[in-house]
Amino acid sequence: MGTDLPGGPGRDAKFWEGFLEAVRAQGVRAPYDRWCVIRAEQYLKRHPDTPLSRHRPEEVSAYLTEIGRKGGLKDWQFRQVVEALEALFCKVVVAPWASQFDWGYWKDSSRSLEPNHATIARDAPLPRASGGHDRQETAEGLGPVRGTHAHVLHALVAEIRRRAYSIRTEQAYEHWACRFIAFCRNRDPREMGATEIGAFLEDLAVRGNVAASTQNQALNALVFLYAQVLKKPLEALGEFVRAKRPRRLPVVLTRAEVGALRERLAGTQWLMASLLYGTGMRLMECVRLRVQDVDFDYRQIVVRNAKGAKDRMVPLPEALHAALREHLAKVRALFEDDRRLGVADVYLPNALAKKYPNAPKEWIWQYVFPSGRLSVDPRSGKTRRHHVHENGLQKAVKQAAVAAGLTKRINCHALRHSFATHLLADGYDIRTVQELLGHADVSTTMVYTHVLNRGGRGVRSPLDGVGV
Repeated sequence: MGTDLPGGPGRDAKFWEGFLEAVRAQGVRAPYDRWCVIRAEQYLKRHPDTPLSRHRPEEVSAYLTEIGRKGGLKDWQFRQVVEALEALFCKVVVAPWASQFDWGYWKDSSRSLEPNHATIARDAPLPRASGGHDRQETAEGLGPVRGTHAHVLHALVAEIRRRAYSIRTEQAYEHWACRFIAFCRNRDPREMGATEIGAFLEDLAVRGNVAASTQNQALNALVFLYAQVLKKPLEALGEFVRAKRPRRLPVVLTRAEVGALRERLAGTQWLMASLLYGTGMRLMECVRLRVQDVDFDYRQIVVRNAKGAKDRMVPLPEALHAALREHLAKVRALFEDDRRLGVADVYLPNALAKKYPNAPKEWIWQYVFPSGRLSVDPRSGKTRRHHVHENGLQKAVKQAAVAAGLTKRINCHALRHSFATHLLADGYDIRTVQELLGHADVSTTMVYTHVLNRGGRGVRSPLDGVGV
């Protein structure tokens, strides 16, 4: 098929026909498949004298890094470049190194952080406009509410930030306040009280058929609004229909299932998933790790500003030392290149960048898992290298579970559940596990003891005592 074509634009029609077939097999549809041809040709023009069979992974990584430094590049454009090169070297040339190349990392890097992403959303001015929720506002009619009651929402968000609640809490409480006001036909919340709140919560359960946790979140948001912002503590809400709270056990993988899952992951995704299971970190805690948080000498990782605005220590698995050191060496090289080009900059929360103006360009503040490309910060307008988007690992874990033939409902959080359950099975006391997970109450950690004591492990089936 002419795979030894020089690196310039190919003139072999049969070669490009095969390339188009490979691109379409990856799910790329017309007319975008033709754009992939253009992306591949642009890469080949950079190596006009090198036959395709002699291209190396270092050249592909360098090219993607160079393309990724174009801050104005749109997400779909960068992904198009990655997909074009993946098809070129995996399906057409079939380079021996291509199957081991970290294509997943580069695809994850194609998605930049949206304005309402939890990492950067706190930079929004007060009152928080619902950046990124335009479709939801249109569907639920929340735009007029935010316009009419901006002063109340301003006060709500300001109080939440004063108490240093998480950005997710801020977004949820502001959303439920808007939903409540919209339900009451845009009336002033100061003119309403327990009667309207009870009707709203009942409507959520009866007509909305929401989960108990959703109804409780709405209740907590409105109690906070009235007690802490409007200074009108609510009297007893009275009787209203409550959504039924199901008692669910967490999804826990066996050690063999964890191994099977990891076998179907590669590169950066393998390392991140391994850290989730080996440390018990939450997904966002993992993607937000900074270089200074990893301590090889003490064999621990510092999880900073976790849920509840608390720091904690988790073990750094010795089995990951070599892989993590190798990964950080690559990140360091990327950082040094960025610094030489004057584009080394990273996001710092809570006005730390103002307090330490040089910190965003220091090595210790860089993300352990940075994106492969620069992107424009949607809040500040600065071009930065954010952390890799968490969505990529979520998809990769689910796909790996399917590929492994696992029949459980597996996601990234299941690895955290498995970490806790396996520690208890190994004899560690529940208080130790509680501290490693960062649970405020030991009752939250107790759920893992139920997993250990239920079913086949806790009860012997009577069938086993019956003869054939």
